[in-house]
Amino acid sequence: MTENTTPETEIPQPSVDPQIEDPKFGFNDYAERLNGRAAMIGLIIAIVIEALTGHGVLSWLGLI
Repeated sequence: MTENTTPETEIPQPSVDPQIEDPKFGFNDYAERLNGRAAMIGLIIAIVIEALTGHGVLSWLGLI
């Protein structure tokens, strides 16, 4: 059975596309990229502290 697609039965399409903005908070690409970069910088700083002081970060902070 074939469908009859005459102009009367077609669904009208919008004439413009909506301009959707990126979310300002939550799980979005920018937030995840920023969190990853902050984690990499924190890891490098922790390694440098351990190399320079000879103690781990927890002992440097006075937690151990």
